[in-house]
Amino acid sequence: MRLWHKNLIQYLPRQQLLGQWRECCCIAKNIHDKGSPNHLLVNKIMDYPIEHFVRYAMYVQWYMLNRGYKLEFEKFTKYFDFAYEDYDDILTIRIEDIFVDWHNDRYLVQCLCNLQEKYDCGGIHADEWLAIANRFDEEMRFCP
Repeated sequence: MRLWHKNLIQYLPRQQLLGQWRECCCIAKNIHDKGSPNHLLVNKIMDYPIEHFVRYAMYVQWYMLNRGYKLEFEKFTKYFDFAYEDYDDILTIRIEDIFVDWHNDRYLVQCLCNLQEKYDCGGIHADEWLAIANRFDEEMRFCP
């Protein structure tokens, strides 16, 4: 499980963006059923107001819809239906303001290196990788 750095969402290759939506649904279900995502890489969600996670998931949704992908909103809203009562309030949360100490420069580099490994192993197409590498050229210098 991983929540990709918020600054990467718009650049994620198709498979990673679709996977991120599945992760958001899984995390929402685990929080609903167990009170926590219970996974080392995403437990930090619980250090922030739940609205941060919901806003992040809505951000992922927006980029998926923008690319023309079909979504099953019920999977997510089933576990966070309260958030859609306050839909307008959650939309006022700026993406820049969510997960501030977690989605920092260090985490961005970690995510970029993870994506680079996926590219190196053939899991990401060259054109998709180049879009990421060109956009985050400065940060990429920290990846091996």
